[in-house]
Amino acid sequence: MTQLQNPPPTPLETSPFKSFLMAGYECSTHYGGSGYRHDLVKATKHDVQAEADYRLLEPYKIKTVREGIRWHLIEKTPYHYDFSSVLPTIRDAHRCGIQVIWDIFHYGYPDGLDPFSSEFVDRFRALTQAFTLVLLEETGHSPILSPVNEVSFFAWAAGAAGFFNPFTPGRADELKRQLIRASLEAMSAAREVAPQTRFVQPEPAIHVVNTPLERSRAMEADQHRQSMFEAWDMLAGFQQPELGGAPEFLDIIGLNYYPANQWQIDSVRISLEDSRRRPFLEITRDIYSRYGRPMVITETGAEDLLRPGWLLRMTANAERIVEAGMPLWGLCVYPILDHPGWDDDRNVKCGLWGYEEAGDRILEPTYGAAVLECSERLERLVLPALKPDFV
Repeated sequence: MTQLQNPPPTPLETSPFKSFLMAGYECSTHYGGSGYRHDLVKATKHDVQAEADYRLLEPYKIKTVREGIRWHLIEKTPYHYDFSSVLPTIRDAHRCGIQVIWDIFHYGYPDGLDPFSSEFVDRFRALTQAFTLVLLEETGHSPILSPVNEVSFFAWAAGAAGFFNPFTPGRADELKRQLIRASLEAMSAAREVAPQTRFVQPEPAIHVVNTPLERSRAMEADQHRQSMFEAWDMLAGFQQPELGGAPEFLDIIGLNYYPANQWQIDSVRISLEDSRRRPFLEITRDIYSRYGRPMVITETGAEDLLRPGWLLRMTANAERIVEAGMPLWGLCVYPILDHPGWDDDRNVKCGLWGYEEAGDRILEPTYGAAVLECSERLERLVLPALKPDFV
């Protein structure tokens, strides 16, 4: 495999982001096993109170957030777009001085559209270009887009495990290739109208080991671990170049990393105290050595009482990565709001604020103190004079 020849940027000097610490608003819109479409933006009422949510970020010096559009609301008729579901959020962000990394595909797509069809790729391309034009008109700046959030996870969830739409076990590899095609076409379409558009490409950062009693499965475990590179490899043209991948399509690598991202080959999670856990610094070094591209921790968080300790742990990891000379450009607390669970609608206590039926935001004070400490520590990693003024 030939590594990318792009010279690695000097850490932090060329970051396009307004803040190192970021906040992510859960925006999944998939169908799950329950048979109905999730809409986490609506469920948390973020769709109607984005400005108030952004104002809550001010004490934490968070100026960059992750959001997602809801394709099924925007394109109810093929190639006809109604952006009224997202325009208020765009304008609220602009008014508050918030920079947004926009997910185009976060697991959901319009009813009746076959994700394995050429129409899926064509419509995704057209949607991305249309949305890029909207962002240009509304903000005056080239956007930062995340065309497909977690190609690998979605391909597994929908095409292997079969608990996400389109519920097609046995077609994971096919679905992964299709999402790569769609992502490549989307990036090309955005660059046609906004050549300076930046792209963030989030994938799960993982580690897999054999079980203590099955050491013979070590090679199998490593093959699973290596799978985390597949989507990025395809975008860069390392694997399956017939899809159209090339180095210029791999821009900012997103690392989605949670406590459960390390497991045994039998799917049992490796506890945080297990000596077999691989340091996140080493996982990150593998990724950077392979691609030489800037990185962002695009998702990280934990549930309930684990939240503060996990975030402090990840902040220390971010400090180590930067100290090691790698261009880490941000850490996103994800999600920033509690939300209904995908499987059972339980109130998932994973955010800095809870959500109430009336829309009230209830701060989790212990987590709030941890986020504030992390903000202060991470702020010192950023050179203030070099912060860009993008929205």
